Amino acid sequence: MLTIRKRDASGTTAKEADHQPRVVVGEDGGVLGCAFSGTWTTRTVALVDAEMRKIEQRSGFQTLALDLSHIEKMDTAGAWVIDRLVSAFEKQGVKITIQGQSEVASILLGAVGDAVRREPDSGIVGPPNIVIRALEAVGRRVYEMRDDFLAAMNILGATIRGAQMKLGRGHAVNPAAIFNQMDRMGVGAIPVVVLMSAIVGAIVAQQGAYQLSYFGADIFVVDLVGVLILRELGVLMTAIMIAGRSGSAITAEIGSMKMREEVDALKVIGLNPIGVLVFPRLVALVIALPCLTIIANFAALGGGIAAAWLYSDIAPAAFIDRLRVAIDLSTIFAGLIKAPFMAMIIGTIASVEGMKVGGSAESLGQHVTASVVKSIFVVIILDGLFAMFYAAIEF
Repeated sequence: MLTIRKRDASGTTAKEADHQPRVVVGEDGGVLGCAFSGTWTTRTVALVDAEMRKIEQRSGFQTLALDLSHIEKMDTAGAWVIDRLVSAFEKQGVKITIQGQSEVASILLGAVGDAVRREPDSGIVGPPNIVIRALEAVGRRVYEMRDDFLAAMNILGATIRGAQMKLGRGHAVNPAAIFNQMDRMGVGAIPVVVLMSAIVGAIVAQQGAYQLSYFGADIFVVDLVGVLILRELGVLMTAIMIAGRSGSAITAEIGSMKMREEVDALKVIGLNPIGVLVFPRLVALVIALPCLTIIANFAALGGGIAAAWLYSDIAPAAFIDRLRVAIDLSTIFAGLIKAPFMAMIIGTIASVEGMKVGGSAESLGQHVTASVVKSIFVVIILDGLFAMFYAAIEF
């Protein structure tokens, strides 16, 4: 058994010796030829490293011809040794010719050569000046706005098309999910909407009565409260509260599902995440926000009546009589028309930010904050656009 092992080991050693890297060098007429053979890998190149360095010291020729046709195997270490030889003679202005290389050898030599010849970093570069940084920040925000707009249009278009619970099928609307979201976003928000609207209505009436009392025009506080609440503040305050309450909840819910890869699981089982997650919430918001706006208008007017009675001695009956003269249907509908558009904006932005959440809790917090801030900002911009549009058409 020992003899057999020695014999096998001897045979293996001989076999490995046949595949060792070799270099045959010859010079003829100003051409230095190098023929490579064997296996040029990390384990074997050390055997020819000294010989390759001796070749690099040679001079007195104009062309270096390399023959790689007999190389059996090569990795990045072998390619680096050969490229080192090539680089040494390229610096001396020697013409290099390579023949017989395989496709793999060509790829390795090219990759190693690019890595070796890549210029090193020129040290630490200082930050650009404040103008460049400001322009860079503006450019990044513009691109982010473009990406958010495209994502919002994708979600909004898919929602308008239909629930699409199954991918490619525009049916299977789930009324239970819609009513559940209406209960959470609409009915659950009534107490805070009523409280905040009543306080705002009372503040507007109190401040208006205080200023108008200097001119003896206390009764016109009714016009101020009625027009301001019904056209602007009622729907705007409601939308802002819904953006902070329901918009953040939508982003947190979708974002947490994205973190736990539940959104990917919906795609795997053939369900459309927009149809399952976004559609019920968006429809519920579009229905709930106008209803909450009506409730907020009544609450704000109630607060205004109480404040006018306390500060200006305007009885509730006189307040209501004057309110009939000060407003008409256009005043009421001017505010209600905005509500569905604001609801779509809040739901769309919240869904987009939820879909952008990464795999960390920090990412979830950042996108929830971004959802609320963006929703409030866009809602205020939309309210201003509606105001200009109403003024243009004299509505």
